[in-house]
Amino acid sequence: MNKWRNNRAWFLVLPVFVIVAFSAIIPLMTVVNYSVQDIFGPGQRFFVGIEWFKEVLLDQRLHDALFKQLAFSGLVLLIEMPLGIIIALMMPKKGWTSSACLVILALPLLIPWNVIGTIWIIFTRPDIGLFGAFINSTGIAFDHTASGVDAWITLMLMEVWHWTPLVALLAYAGLRAIPEAYYQAAKIDGASAWAIFRFIQLPKMRGVLTIALLLRFMDSFLIYAEPFVLTGGGPGNATTFLSIYLVKIAVGQFDLGPAAAFSLIYFLIILLFCWLFYQALQAVGTGDKS
Repeated sequence: MNKWRNNRAWFLVLPVFVIVAFSAIIPLMTVVNYSVQDIFGPGQRFFVGIEWFKEVLLDQRLHDALFKQLAFSGLVLLIEMPLGIIIALMMPKKGWTSSACLVILALPLLIPWNVIGTIWIIFTRPDIGLFGAFINSTGIAFDHTASGVDAWITLMLMEVWHWTPLVALLAYAGLRAIPEAYYQAAKIDGASAWAIFRFIQLPKMRGVLTIALLLRFMDSFLIYAEPFVLTGGGPGNATTFLSIYLVKIAVGQFDLGPAAAFSLIYFLIILLFCWLFYQALQAVGTGDKS
């Protein structure tokens, strides 16, 4: 009877399995099925094995999109991680000013992704946009619709403005979890601000920074709405990242087989990099795990 009572708890997990099956497992199996078939229409499909995977892996446009995606995600992480930590260190630790800073900092995170792109289209317009008009008034020709470099600058500014608060909030939570006794001991020992950060704050924030790094990498590597709304992948193919290229294949060309193979490769790339990041962060700086 006791054994039955213990096993009854598994029935509480069944709804989760059902939801995951319909939202993830079944669609994933469908994509796997499409990736090994050539589909001509309803009931007209032929098994092609790994043919689509070979075609996608040898596609030069995929290589270009992958390089742009890696460059974009790398630049995002290099800017947002240090900037988020600096903002967290500068925020007040207690009082109403702390609450006010947290609310203001979280505001960009509440704006939908497609709205973010629209806001920055208006903000960077060279004729009426506050940022675009100001830059052009200084004599610098700035137009993200005509210059690939300007499009990248606009995308980077938009991404940093939108998601740096997430890193800052996570880092701030990690800082607030550090016991005051550590700071008191450091003060007695005469430790400098850099020594406190290096040997107390940074090791204690390693857990939340790992979460921030993985979240920001996955999100930046899967970015679609913002560059699609802002540039549509242009000018030319300057901002055609993997997600935009995948949509062009699946929706624009309706090549379901190559698109399915592409999406599986895309998924595996994300898993690989997340695993590498996680292993690297676990190996660097053991810190104090107490």
